[in-house]
Amino acid sequence: MPPTLYRLRYSRLEADAIAALVSPEQRYEALDFEASRAAALSDDIAQFRFLHFATHGRIDSVHPELSGLVFSAVDEHGRSQDGLIRLHEIFHMSLRADLVVLSACETALGREIKGEGLVGLTRGFMYAGARRVVATLWNVNDRATAEFMTHFYGGVLRERLTAAVSLRAAQLALLQDPRWSSPYYWGGIVLQGDWN
Repeated sequence: MPPTLYRLRYSRLEADAIAALVSPEQRYEALDFEASRAAALSDDIAQFRFLHFATHGRIDSVHPELSGLVFSAVDEHGRSQDGLIRLHEIFHMSLRADLVVLSACETALGREIKGEGLVGLTRGFMYAGARRVVATLWNVNDRATAEFMTHFYGGVLRERLTAAVSLRAAQLALLQDPRWSSPYYWGGIVLQGDWN
């Protein structure tokens, strides 16, 4: 039986903070019921340089092909719908993104397969065309991650820092905040792919 997924109370704060850094004509937001599997798999998202998913990750280290990202399991009328994008579907996406951010628990994990390396969500997005992926190594705190992403995107979008430099700056910002100074809150957020 899959684990119960709790509501990510701070994902809206995270989305709003990031959206405030981008003009309305340059962004696409899918929130609440619109945060659906169909929206995430839409060809329309291929046009964006930055893709940010603030959701739950589901990782299966025994069968990595069953791993995925969780989206709304009901539509605006309360009808059930498939809310999971599975790894094999991510592999078949066609992206031109400079950066994909998986703001969800354990999204940097996967299974080591001999001759293939680590197979998981990060690899799926890179295979789909993303140049770099920010993902997490462990269960992350919803509130702290919203704070982290606000700093991270401030560096990337406002200050025009590279993703690697902005990641480090966001880690240092949380380290200096007494509420989030423990590495538990920021140390598990990593960058994979092109570091330039």
